[in-house]
Amino acid sequence: MMDKPNVFRQKLDAGEPTVGCRVSSVWAGLAEVIGLTGQIDYVEFVSEYGPFDNFALENFARAIDLFPHMSSLIKLDQMPRPYLAIRAAGAGIENFLFSDVRGPADAREAVGSVRADAAGQDGLRGIGATRDNRWGYGLDAKGYIDKLNKAVVMIMVEKKGCVDQLEEVLATPGLDMTQFGPADFSMNSGNFEGRESTAVKDAELYSIETSMKMGVTPRVEIGSPDQAAPYLEMGVRHFSLSGDLYVLRDFWSTEGRRLREMIDST
Repeated sequence: MMDKPNVFRQKLDAGEPTVGCRVSSVWAGLAEVIGLTGQIDYVEFVSEYGPFDNFALENFARAIDLFPHMSSLIKLDQMPRPYLAIRAAGAGIENFLFSDVRGPADAREAVGSVRADAAGQDGLRGIGATRDNRWGYGLDAKGYIDKLNKAVVMIMVEKKGCVDQLEEVLATPGLDMTQFGPADFSMNSGNFEGRESTAVKDAELYSIETSMKMGVTPRVEIGSPDQAAPYLEMGVRHFSLSGDLYVLRDFWSTEGRRLREMIDST
């Protein structure tokens, strides 16, 4: 099913809401468990935080390809963007989130890392004998360009320089989505009151409203559906619902405490 439609792109273009989730493991079995729920539109592998190799990345993409209702997304480190994006695309990962964008040049490099090195495309990707092109026996040049253009490209708005130049960053051709990063912005801007401070909340609101104004779709990361309400009121319709490590930590912390209390009381 390596040529199945990119569901994330289809829903974004149709104006439909999406729900994704984050995983720090590239284990294919975890992707299959998520797919079996039938509730998730795309699985985001946070490669910025978790270990991986190219063999595991291919198998992760294969597992997601088993589910026609689900797409793959990878969050990439800031360097080297082109290499990481090109290898991930070759493995069959369909969509991309770039961290640590500091200004327009970084945004252009991010988009270019995903698009084709062809006239009128301003991209860096050559036509590959890779999994996304049936190992070189798949698409012709036009078909390959079209496939690369279907990749959803998202950036983290998490640096003060990016927020200060946000309209110019958002004017980057081919940029589809944004997500505000409160923890990084708090540290990078020198606001050590934390992600819940007024200054950070104001920057998040500015990021979301400016993205909407300029036709770039904002996504918000939440820990539970209870946190969605204020964003829904703002018009946000795309959410990332927690991640594997957060869910496991919270479960073992809460339920582990309850079990210990039960044991100690007997």
